[in-house]
Amino acid sequence: MAIHPIEFRYGTPEMKNIWEYENKLQKMLDVESALAQAEGQLGIIKKEYADEISKKANTNYVKLERVNEIEAAKKHDIASMVQGIAEQCDGEAGEYVHFGATSNDIVDTSNSLLLKDSIHVLEDKIIKLTNIILKLAKENKDKVCIGRTHGQHAIPTTYGMKFANWAAELKRQYDRLEHAKNNVCVGMLDGAVGTTAALGPQGWEVHKKVSEILDLPYATITNQVVQRDNHVEFIMVIANLATTLTKIALEIRNLQRTEIMEVGEFFDPEKQVGSSTMPHKMNPITAERICGISRIVKSYVTAAMENNPLWHERDLTNSSCERIMLPEACILSDYTLELTIKLMTKLQFHDENIEKNLNLTHGLVMAERLMAELTRSGMGKQTAYAIVRKNAIKANKEKLLLADLILADEEASKFLSEEEVRKIMDPHTYTGSADIIVDEILEDSKNWF
Repeated sequence: MAIHPIEFRYGTPEMKNIWEYENKLQKMLDVESALAQAEGQLGIIKKEYADEISKKANTNYVKLERVNEIEAAKKHDIASMVQGIAEQCDGEAGEYVHFGATSNDIVDTSNSLLLKDSIHVLEDKIIKLTNIILKLAKENKDKVCIGRTHGQHAIPTTYGMKFANWAAELKRQYDRLEHAKNNVCVGMLDGAVGTTAALGPQGWEVHKKVSEILDLPYATITNQVVQRDNHVEFIMVIANLATTLTKIALEIRNLQRTEIMEVGEFFDPEKQVGSSTMPHKMNPITAERICGISRIVKSYVTAAMENNPLWHERDLTNSSCERIMLPEACILSDYTLELTIKLMTKLQFHDENIEKNLNLTHGLVMAERLMAELTRSGMGKQTAYAIVRKNAIKANKEKLLLADLILADEEASKFLSEEEVRKIMDPHTYTGSADIIVDEILEDSKNWF
């Protein structure tokens, strides 16, 4: 019986398949195989034993059902896996499975393999989403809209700026994930407290060779575990990514409000239902789901940080936490990326409302430009600010046009003609360097990935 929504509602097959238990078992078997190969190459165990162990360290031989059966009695997952391999080995080879290793050598190194695969999926989707948003930035570079600060109309901006800003942020998140990958995806085979003592004088060579076989960088120093500051970095990066996806989804949700309705997510009226009681509803459910699930991803930061300060050379408090945290964080991060790709691919624009909102205040949003142009024409900046502010407040209160009040103002009219004021009040011509900024982002993006 399914209980967790990940089992039936959230997540993509490609990321779920990485963390599915049979694949996790295979990754642990891969580490045991690499250990045997390294020990065989260094003459620690006979080469024929190493070859046999490596051959049988595979789910074609070591079945999950059998490992679970052993674990029911042993109450130890790694010891059960080791017995599962040993049972399949011919001759004496089974005696040398897991030689010199401790359980967490297998757990941490196999988790590195799982995280490496997971990060590859996440990076591919960040690239895909970034490219979608860059395309939107290019297509909407000159689409002027009202900019808002504190939820209030500020001055004009462009949708090109909105999208380019998000694309640049996603590129930074990609770079952070790359850095985290290099720290968290490492191999270790260091034994009980990190000294490799059980492997004798060749212990450090085994540690390096295992990582080489698995195509992982080796951890430069450990105790019984890879140090969890690395895992903290990874979780903090995907939590940070979640804030970016939330930022995008939250903006779409706000812009889809009935009173604003500039852009919104695609809604299929032939199939979708927005409400069980209100037939007219077309809700931003994809964007809302992104925001909701991202809260879960962000919540893992505290748990990850608590896993770093363990007792002495290690205790077990991180283990149960990570069994839940790592797969869930990866699956949900991937899912929110997938949702954001869906959201942005089918984003709907309502140009008439973009234009209506741009002019909603009847010119008040051009107050900054009026102040700046009065200053350029010779009026002092502080004086210009005070005059424009006085007239803007009056225009707002009495529902008058700011341009008319400025033209009627005795002081302001000395510096600006009616033609100049009318030109100044056009919001489509007050976007500063927006086009240059977006063009530079688009040009830079050619070398991003």
